[in-house]
Amino acid sequence: MILGITLGDVTGIGPEVALRAVARLTAEDTDVHYVLIGDTGVVRRLCGLMGVEADLPLWRGADSEPSRVYVLPVSDGELPENLPPGDPRAALEAVAALREGARRCLNGEFAGLVTAPVNKASIVEAGVPFIGQTEFLADLAGVSRFAMMLLGHDPAGRWLRVALATIHLPLARVSDALTQAGIAEVVALTAEACGLLGLPRQRVGVCGLNPHAGESGHLGSEEITVVTPAVTEARALGLDVRGPFAADTLFHQVFRGDYDAVVAMYHDQGLVPLKMVAFDTGVNWTLGLPFVRMSPDHGTAYDIAGQGLADPASMESALRLAATVAATGIPCWRPEPLKSLGETDR
Repeated sequence: MILGITLGDVTGIGPEVALRAVARLTAEDTDVHYVLIGDTGVVRRLCGLMGVEADLPLWRGADSEPSRVYVLPVSDGELPENLPPGDPRAALEAVAALREGARRCLNGEFAGLVTAPVNKASIVEAGVPFIGQTEFLADLAGVSRFAMMLLGHDPAGRWLRVALATIHLPLARVSDALTQAGIAEVVALTAEACGLLGLPRQRVGVCGLNPHAGESGHLGSEEITVVTPAVTEARALGLDVRGPFAADTLFHQVFRGDYDAVVAMYHDQGLVPLKMVAFDTGVNWTLGLPFVRMSPDHGTAYDIAGQGLADPASMESALRLAATVAATGIPCWRPEPLKSLGETDR
């Protein structure tokens, strides 16, 4: 199995956590091989600092020499050393790596893609329209039905799996963005994800938008007009889904084992509890893509980059989960033509 790993913004901690996670995983006896996608100079320097083999072979597809780890450059030449945090050259390199990784997944060359963190503002300032890696990859794959799931477990092994009905929006826009069809789609993707994880049950609980799930319309009408019809629609499709429930109660019920996953209405409603229980090991999974895509659940952390302080646990969890899900055989396909975002991402 071949997994691609984009290095993300190389002025952040992405390359460091990627290499440290791969070093841990390659010590295990598995059939997973890793391709580091991005600047070869960064990889070489970090390998030297870590005291590991720095002369990694280039990925050449079927013609590659035997190795557990490869590098795949996406630009001519190497980036300068000691770029300042958020440098536009690093931002463009990160976008190019994303595009290359997605292309090779869509071609069936890679079984999955794990993406190190990028800085959205830096990418936009570099001239590339960009909402987030999730939306970027969905656009490249030509899919409109997708969702973001965050998952992780606490020290007692209790899992929390949270899919989001809306992703990166100002809170004031969430209500208008919620639709019956959209919520029903996220519920279906969430149930499908539970199946891909091999869970014997795919029971999904749905949060309300308002406190106390609206209190029968006294604290808001979205539960009555949008969320409940979406749950009814999903149940009509045979899905084991219930709600809407007050979020503060539902997350307790999930930990108690009543549900396998949660659909939250907006970003912080779902991610606050997830990060409370799995801050260091949480994984971001993009549902609905025609290939496996995971990422660690943290940002670029410019303040600690290059200091050897970054914890690779979340990246390691993402790589393990990507291999597990890829082994289930998610079909890979390539739309024709592959959507191009122009040469500015190179």
